[in-house]
Amino acid sequence: MSRRVTKEGGRGPRVRVRTKGLKASSTRWLERQLNDPYVAEARRQGYRSRAAFKLAELDDKFHILKKNAAVLDLGAAPGGWSQVARERVGAGGRVVSVDILAIEPIKGVDLLTLDMLSAEAPGAIRAALSGPADVVLYDMAAPTTGHQRTDQLRTAVLFESALEIVEDLLTPGGAFVGKVFQGGASPELLARLKRSFREVKHHKPPASRTESVELYLVALGFKRS
Repeated sequence: MSRRVTKEGGRGPRVRVRTKGLKASSTRWLERQLNDPYVAEARRQGYRSRAAFKLAELDDKFHILKKNAAVLDLGAAPGGWSQVARERVGAGGRVVSVDILAIEPIKGVDLLTLDMLSAEAPGAIRAALSGPADVVLYDMAAPTTGHQRTDQLRTAVLFESALEIVEDLLTPGGAFVGKVFQGGASPELLARLKRSFREVKHHKPPASRTESVELYLVALGFKRS
């Protein structure tokens, strides 16, 4: 169980990075990492990324990860969300993690190196789960091109693909947590979610950086048609 992380206070003086030989963007990134309490706490607790705290905070608020639940983690690399899910569902639960990138083994987690958009993905995921999922997690973003419209379209395609998997594999009453950007899900996707779930909310957990445009969409109470 991850403990609460505070962004302010008790962290000592701010670390500055020498800029000689570094691009300004690299300097800013290094300083942000070195001075981020979530990065330090993730290292201390053995989580693979600071993103683990985002899921922990979402679960603390919405109580998504119940004991003995079956969890599907889409876009799982490097594995921080899967680690939190494994802890919270307990020994009687199941966690299946999917990513196009290879993930270092996580005790108690079934790992699939798989392109979520591929034709074989649904069957492989279904076989690994050995039944429906109680929770589907999605913390993915398409590689950016710098062209805003193209990036938005790529992100929308990924999200829709995740939603198709959700609608195919989620058990009635189940939950879906997915990352969106800017103003949240498009009106069309939001309407689709509201038809399929009892309750749909947008939330930005404290661990999400202030400057980040990411939001998490939390859909509860799946209604299988």
